[in-house]
Amino acid sequence: MDAYCLAGLGKHPYVYAVSYSGHAIVEKLRNEAEALGFHAFGVAAVPLELRREYYEQWIAEGKHGTMTWMERNNDRRLHPEQLIGNGEARSIIVLALNYYQPDPVRGYRIAKYALGDDYHNFILRRLKRLCRMLREDYGGDQRPYVDTGPLLEKPIAEAAGLGWQGKSTILIEPKRGTWSFLANIVTTLELPVGEKQKDRCGTCTRCIDVCPTQAIIAPYQLDASKCISYLTIEHDGAIPPEYREAIGDRLYGCDECLDVCPWNKWAVPTVEAKFAPRELPELRELLGWDEATFTERMQGSPMRRLKLHRFKRNICVVLGNVGTAEDLPALRWAAGGDDAMVAEHANWAIARIGHRMRRVPISQG
Repeated sequence: MDAYCLAGLGKHPYVYAVSYSGHAIVEKLRNEAEALGFHAFGVAAVPLELRREYYEQWIAEGKHGTMTWMERNNDRRLHPEQLIGNGEARSIIVLALNYYQPDPVRGYRIAKYALGDDYHNFILRRLKRLCRMLREDYGGDQRPYVDTGPLLEKPIAEAAGLGWQGKSTILIEPKRGTWSFLANIVTTLELPVGEKQKDRCGTCTRCIDVCPTQAIIAPYQLDASKCISYLTIEHDGAIPPEYREAIGDRLYGCDECLDVCPWNKWAVPTVEAKFAPRELPELRELLGWDEATFTERMQGSPMRRLKLHRFKRNICVVLGNVGTAEDLPALRWAAGGDDAMVAEHANWAIARIGHRMRRVPISQG
């Protein structure tokens, strides 16, 4: 398969007489991507099948919760060839970057992907380097995406041969597991596609069985509105009381369905220094942060997107589940503050701790 070198001249691109082997382009791109830290690489051709009816029904049934942005741009999301010009895209390059590392030992948990720096910006910079190389060496038009556009990343990665979407809907890579960031480059170049992986979940249901809120409602089906990652990150309002206890000690996100996947026996710790865990204090100290402290300490962290009110909301829920009498002064202070949502969650936590204290027998010795 050949990919022609395109050059833009205003709105009228033309084709050079020189052509390049698509396999040669892919080989150079693979080497460049590996040098930038990506451990996996594949190509999906567009158009491709993306379960349009299932996605539209999922939206219609409200399983996306309050993530209204998922209702928009579905002409491009379900037809990614439309992401460049008037349906001019021909291939989607898919890359994966490992972020696995053991959880730090502390009194609360943060999803592994958010322990260090936000991945969006620095991965996007690396994608732009690959786009520049493609444009300068082979022409074409490229668009980089790092969870920043209307792309169904996981089914596209499956089509590119990186792995398969497991029953949790997370992409599983053979001999790698579930701990990967996905990134995409949509291009007008026609490139040879990857070989699709076989679904190897078999009869395993560990991810379904372990989900604290039963958000995985059936194999390969997720009700995001019940998911702890959604509730603690995307959801902007009060966390429904029926889910608060299930959140347990999870301050930001949830890795339960990833942790139990047997394919993660192949996982290896990331070598990316930017993912090193940040040092954070105890929850009651975090609850006392003001806006300036939050902004300074969370600079460059994925958790900054919570903003202070959701950050404190989550702290209160976790303290309600694992806190002790020592945390009550900080919670009472939060309950007396100006933010009604934080106050409501703080009062819930105070009541929960009080209930646990009353159930503990008092030593008479």
